[in-house]
Amino acid sequence: MFRKWRPENGKQAPKPEEIVSKLRQVEVLLVQGMSRLDAIRQISVVEQTYYRWRKQYGGMGVDQLKKPKRLQKENEQLRRAVSDLTVDKLILKQAGQGKLLSPARRRACIDHVRDRLKVSERRTCRVLEQHRSTKRHVLNGRADEDQLVADIIELARQFGRYGYRRIAALLRVAGWSVSDGRVERLLRREGLKVPHKQPKKGRLWLNNGSCVRLRPEYRNHIWSYDFVHCRTDDGKAFRTLNILDEHSRECLAIKVKRKLNSSDVIDALTDLFILRAAPSFIRSDNGPEFSAVAMQDWLPRVGVKPMRIYPGSPWENVYNERFNGTLRREVLNTEWFATTEQAQIVINHWLKHYNHTRPHQALNMRPPAPESPLEKPEITGPDTGG
Repeated sequence: MFRKWRPENGKQAPKPEEIVSKLRQVEVLLVQGMSRLDAIRQISVVEQTYYRWRKQYGGMGVDQLKKPKRLQKENEQLRRAVSDLTVDKLILKQAGQGKLLSPARRRACIDHVRDRLKVSERRTCRVLEQHRSTKRHVLNGRADEDQLVADIIELARQFGRYGYRRIAALLRVAGWSVSDGRVERLLRREGLKVPHKQPKKGRLWLNNGSCVRLRPEYRNHIWSYDFVHCRTDDGKAFRTLNILDEHSRECLAIKVKRKLNSSDVIDALTDLFILRAAPSFIRSDNGPEFSAVAMQDWLPRVGVKPMRIYPGSPWENVYNERFNGTLRREVLNTEWFATTEQAQIVINHWLKHYNHTRPHQALNMRPPAPESPLEKPEITGPDTGG
């Protein structure tokens, strides 16, 4: 059994090149006639070490030692490359699919990968193609950030269906100098829902009563009215009569009742004609309350030209239909009514906010009736201290 090389007097084990050189020296001495044992003694090793060396390096030259070293080095490089590719694949798998669009998401992704795989920040950033400055950048929020976020949360609590544009408009009314983009970023950072905008649908306009053929040009030019159905908590149905000025988008009145017929419509219009004067035109669908003989006889007598939309084309009454959708989303679908009287009070309160405070996209984020005193939302505003 061969004994391992034990360095004496602090000497290190010989390198392969030195071992080959010693073996060649022994071969030369053997050719010269020296005995094997004496030749082994000339290289200062024991006989067992010589035979172990000859078994491992016998017949090899110094040049031949370079090839195993090169192969070993290539194998190590290959193993390292395979290991690196495996780790890179795991990093990409942990990061998930899709592009990281915001710096906050990039930082969160890098932290997640490093926590799960225990890899360096440099390697994670290189694999994910993210600059290290993105990870090392320290967020320095503005001095008014906390107060602005508190006001945004308060507005989102009051008006859950409002998107970032309307909330930004209300903040500007309250005194904030803030852009829509900043409000959107803070809303998303706080995890508040931003309602998705519904896609527009192309329509074919068919008759003279359509919004394309006859558009409102001034206040009291064209009014429109329509019904919306809802139920109280006992399951009984009630209706709302919505009357709208198409030019200013102002809702002139909302009448709530269990049943509404043509006489109720005439009474509601009479009150408005006394307060605001009669419009030139009034648009409606083909419901029995609007197409009744009494209604068609009464409107021309007061100087109003009725316009009925094409049957089966509610989009021709587009202004009122949009208002109906807003009323349903922000009031009827969010409130619980016990009686029609309660529904009338809640709807009137919301109607006051809709006409005087709520920003309208079609009016460049201004309320439909800006000449009325604006009711500021219940938020503190910047640097007011309460």
